[in-house]
Amino acid sequence: MSDTDTDTGAATEPETGVHAAKSDPSGGEASGARVAAVCLGVKVPASDFLTETRIERINAARYEGQEIAGALHVVRETDRVLEVGAGLGVVGAVIALNARPQKLLSFEANPELIPVITALHEMNGLVGRIEVRNQVLWAGADRPDTLAFHLRTSFLGSSVLNEGGRPSRVVQVPTADLAEVIDGFQPTVLVMDIEGGELALLDAMDLSSFRAIVMEFHPDAYEVAGMRRCKAILRKAGFAKVEKVSTRTVWTCVREDAEG
Repeated sequence: MSDTDTDTGAATEPETGVHAAKSDPSGGEASGARVAAVCLGVKVPASDFLTETRIERINAARYEGQEIAGALHVVRETDRVLEVGAGLGVVGAVIALNARPQKLLSFEANPELIPVITALHEMNGLVGRIEVRNQVLWAGADRPDTLAFHLRTSFLGSSVLNEGGRPSRVVQVPTADLAEVIDGFQPTVLVMDIEGGELALLDAMDLSSFRAIVMEFHPDAYEVAGMRRCKAILRKAGFAKVEKVSTRTVWTCVREDAEG
């Protein structure tokens, strides 16, 4: 993916399909799961969410590789990391194991991924260092108790958004107030990948507590104009892109007045 920052062209091609993963025969962890892949020291348990291609990408540290590279570049041991969109749990676990922040709090809206994430945390001895919550974060007024979440064949396509009216299975997911979460957890780094929901959050949230942000943009969800809006919000809040670990659709940025 080219780091031209011209805001033109398509986003990263998504991985699709759901197949059972081939387990590593040397697996057999305390959780009872088998190791299907390893990413930068993090063992990933076998699950139906792992395709052969995804396993290869995880083993090569190319699965969400740009987010991981960015996070490892900016996260310090003194940080508290808020992860919005945990996915399979790989990114958060790699951050916890390698950057060793004080604490990591992850939010994942897809209820079907929570057991997979929990198994990964157990397999890697990360219980207590990472907390995962099955909630949708809401910024601003008029927060509903629950929000519709659209489950699709590939978890990468599941989202609170339903652009184009694509077929989906809808579940109701509880919400949490983002401002209250930030006030209670006191995060210093934000890692966000929520398949297009980032624009609405950025439009309404207070970024003043964050020293660094790692964020994937999804122009397929809100077009190039929406991606430009996201970037403009970050710049206005005082964040500067770190060129060597950023691309057009994945930014790692630090507050320009941050110490160190």
